[in-house]
Amino acid sequence: MTTTTIPLQSSVDGTILRHPDRPEARYSLPRAIKNFRLLMKDKEDTSLVFKIYESLPPRGYVNRVADVVLSERGEDLRRTEPNLPEILDDHTELRKTPKGSLAHAYCDFMESEGLSAAGLVAEFDKLGRPQYPDLMQWYMARSRDTHDLFHVLTGYGRDALGEQCVLLFTHGQSPSQGHLLIGYAGSANIKMMVRGSKAPVMGAVRQAKKTGKGAPKLLEQPIRELLKMPLDEVRTMLNIPEPTQYRECHRIWRKEGIDPMDLLASSNTPSELVSA
Repeated sequence: MTTTTIPLQSSVDGTILRHPDRPEARYSLPRAIKNFRLLMKDKEDTSLVFKIYESLPPRGYVNRVADVVLSERGEDLRRTEPNLPEILDDHTELRKTPKGSLAHAYCDFMESEGLSAAGLVAEFDKLGRPQYPDLMQWYMARSRDTHDLFHVLTGYGRDALGEQCVLLFTHGQSPSQGHLLIGYAGSANIKMMVRGSKAPVMGAVRQAKKTGKGAPKLLEQPIRELLKMPLDEVRTMLNIPEPTQYRECHRIWRKEGIDPMDLLASSNTPSELVSA
């Protein structure tokens, strides 16, 4: 009896799509909900975010990855941008681009927030998950490493609502139940924190999701080239409009005496809002 070995899909340089030792993701909604509840108690524990995603693997994910990494564009991106953090953390080089560029806006954002692309990688590495020499590893890393670029391009800040909006924008780009769970449940939690506020929280995240769906996938774009371009030009090219609903929430909250950047502060929940 002869057995037929199905050849592994691989790139031009021989890197395989999915390493045979890479375990199959196991779907578990209860595990995802458990980690989400823990995340609500400790929002700084980003490891819980990764655990939620691992519990809710998207359907057809491997095929989605293959469509990108095995394409001519994917091959070119892997050759020219093998490691995004090295590009994104070289602020000296990025600052050589013209004023008003995406690179300058990105540097301003990361420096003002005290962030680095390498820092996000370190948070991921704390999980201790094994890494495999396959194309999926590159794709997943690129998805992670473009997160802060999403903030800059969309105009959503790192406040509580801004993070939910980025998650729903990301879902529009790359559908995932993990994005939906954290994004919508987190938004519902925000509404509970400021009960009675007239801010259109759900309208803001729905707009973010729609924007993400209507924009070309950022991780498939040549990031080096985008960084050199004027920020407004990149937004127009990627069909990213002004985040009007998000900004309206901030405007209304400030009018109501709520600090949008610190919704947990006691002064953010006036008695008239809590009791409304």
